[in-house]
Amino acid sequence: MSVLAAIGVLALLIVVHELGHFAAARLQNIHVNRFSIGFGPVLLKYQGPQTEYAIRVFPLGGFVGFPDDDPDSDIPPDDPDLLRNRPILDRTIVISAGVIANLIFAYFLLTAQLATIGLSDFNYQPGVAIAEVVTEPVTAAQKAGIEAGDIVLSINSQKLAASEKSLPEFMEKIQQSPDRPITLEIKRGEEILSLQVTPELGADGQGKIGVILSPNGELSHDRQNPITALSMGANEFQRLSVLTFQGFSHLILNFSETANQVAGPVKIVEIGASLARSDAGSLFQFGALISINLAIINILPLPALDGGQLAFLLIEGLRGKPLPDRIQDNIMQTGFVLLLGLGVFLIVRDTANLEVIQKLFQQ
Repeated sequence: MSVLAAIGVLALLIVVHELGHFAAARLQNIHVNRFSIGFGPVLLKYQGPQTEYAIRVFPLGGFVGFPDDDPDSDIPPDDPDLLRNRPILDRTIVISAGVIANLIFAYFLLTAQLATIGLSDFNYQPGVAIAEVVTEPVTAAQKAGIEAGDIVLSINSQKLAASEKSLPEFMEKIQQSPDRPITLEIKRGEEILSLQVTPELGADGQGKIGVILSPNGELSHDRQNPITALSMGANEFQRLSVLTFQGFSHLILNFSETANQVAGPVKIVEIGASLARSDAGSLFQFGALISINLAIINILPLPALDGGQLAFLLIEGLRGKPLPDRIQDNIMQTGFVLLLGLGVFLIVRDTANLEVIQKLFQQ
């Protein structure tokens, strides 16, 4: 169910984006002949009075189609309600409406979360939790008698405070102490134990004891009244937007180091499913973050994206006339093929890296 919830969130964001284009066109009485979620062959479709609505095979996005270049359209080429015959401002509104819709939707997702569930907040408690002890091969933690569910209160008499810094401090101490005994004060149920563990020297030259750690504490939700939610939603929207811009800047400026961190639909669904399992309320914030990312990606001046089409409109405004259709078509088709290829590559890579697939290969 968590996977379906994550897929549902991703699909909803695509629908919102395309609805932005669709609504902006129809509100200006511009002809629209197709509304599609996905690309490739049609799976399901419905023919409305003016528009064909379809779901297609490859769920890598969607599109709103216009009859401007449809040879089967019975609309005269000089019809003033064809998109290409509208002023630059009208076309700019239609093209940018998808990005605007995603940004508005992200804000309302955050506001809805604040008003109904509240933003997730982690209440830290002293220590670091042992989520799991690795048993194959035998590890230092297993030899020392450490068990899943233990809470490490101190390491070599150094207390681990109720703070987000405790976990990295504990990890750093372990990594810096290969082959050197360490004394841990552990809380197990109502008991307080003192255990000695000797981190093993790893291949990277750092110490390791063979455990999976997690912060000690619990999630809480602070629900707000609707008026406060509107204000706090704006603050949270601003925070997530700034973080997303910083992330894209870091990716572009350090592409050789960060390229492997680019995620496709499979990885996004995996992250969303993990959030849904741990805290369903986090899907609101997950959806808002992905919606902001979708908006920023689409506004980039790349072929086949909204930003690429806006770049053509900018050139048209500066030249006083559009680029020849042949040049625009070649650029857009090349961009579409490259983006589709990137999407397929990310899907294959992220699918191969899924835990369930890795286990199959190991058997």
